Amino acid sequence: MKKTMLCAAIVALMAGTTTVFAAVTADEASKLKSTLTPLGGEKAGNKDGSIPAWDGKKTVASSPKAGDIPTQPFPNEKPVVQINAKNMAQFADKLSEGTQALMKKYPETFRIDVYPTHRTAVAPQFVYDNTFKNATHCKTKAGGNSVEGCYGGIPFPIPKEGVEAIWNYLLRVEAEATEVSFKNIITAADGGRTLATQNEQVNQYPYYFKDGSVEKWSGEYFLQRFSTVAPPFKAGESLVIRDGVDSATPRQTWQYLVGQRRVRRAPTVAYDTPDFVSSGANYFDEVMGIMGHPDRYQWKLVGKKEMYVPYNANTLVTAKEQEAFAKGHMNPDKLRWELHRVWEVEATVASGKRHAVPKRRYYLDEDTWLLVLMDGYDTEGKLWRTSQVYPFVVPAIPAVVIKPVSVFDLQKSTMSTVQFLDSFKVLPQRKSENYFTGDAIAADASR
Repeated sequence: MKKTMLCAAIVALMAGTTTVFAAVTADEASKLKSTLTPLGGEKAGNKDGSIPAWDGKKTVASSPKAGDIPTQPFPNEKPVVQINAKNMAQFADKLSEGTQALMKKYPETFRIDVYPTHRTAVAPQFVYDNTFKNATHCKTKAGGNSVEGCYGGIPFPIPKEGVEAIWNYLLRVEAEATEVSFKNIITAADGGRTLATQNEQVNQYPYYFKDGSVEKWSGEYFLQRFSTVAPPFKAGESLVIRDGVDSATPRQTWQYLVGQRRVRRAPTVAYDTPDFVSSGANYFDEVMGIMGHPDRYQWKLVGKKEMYVPYNANTLVTAKEQEAFAKGHMNPDKLRWELHRVWEVEATVASGKRHAVPKRRYYLDEDTWLLVLMDGYDTEGKLWRTSQVYPFVVPAIPAVVIKPVSVFDLQKSTMSTVQFLDSFKVLPQRKSENYFTGDAIAADASR
């Protein structure tokens, strides 16, 4: 009897580590061509019309561009409401806990200007086609820590599990390759700003290669290589990151340090390791809202709700530093908020895992699957951190994408703004895969 029970327990354990969540049925997937958008959002607007129906039209912006980003997609619009510490109570059901905390912390200066909602989320037709295929073919495996049968589109446009929504974000719509110049800027408790680093970066997204397929895809979805150009004592440092869906080797990293004049593997560039690129003011997995593998948490799909979130934030992400920042937060005059339906996903540390932030709440836009807000809680369940992510429209892809994020430490009264853009360009052709290797940064450093 004991042997039988032991064998059953082993089988159950093995089954638990290889759990595969089934894809949706063909009937469910057909909604992507009727009541749902091609990426899984609800096509219809809300009851009072404050969220319009999705029409699928590409944004045409006549405003000047900063690289490939139009600076003002909707230049003549005015806010429909301003929300601050004085009137926040009447809008509390549509505000995240973190947004409310910032209003209380900076009652005289922090507010959100809510503009008319524009559902600018569109994508190339091949992304729509692949998303439709993914709906009935893409599955999670390894207990949700990996995926299979997916390529070139949103993997789970009709999610059933919280981890599926997170994979939708990790495999969000991107160009094949982009070139970005950015600063990481730390705002201290007294409002003073410090440049942590200035960097030049190339990003590549093999999951969205137009000539790829499920069969050809290696499982790597994000290749990144950047070099630090300032401040002087950090200039010349380089980092390569390769993220994939393989739960055994989800991230591979190489770092070149000028002082050591050598390239080394950097396995700690992940999860809750303090981000040395921003002087340790945020964790590595807070870059771009979420960056890295989902295996440290259990994910619960709480549901969908209407919320005020940063959106179509082109004016902020293309603004000069002096115009974009206020004391303790970003400049409300430059940041556009809109009412959108978002998925709420709750993350709690998985059994046998550790993380400095034991509980988080993530809010994902239904149209793009982009993370727009995150609240992080300490071991006592108190709100500790909150992040604002700033989606912006890039008609050249076309897509709504993200890069900058502001991570607020509410206990220390600091803000780390990661990847504040100097420029953003869609590359006409992608780099060789060998460009994203330790050997490549070593060779360039020796020149």
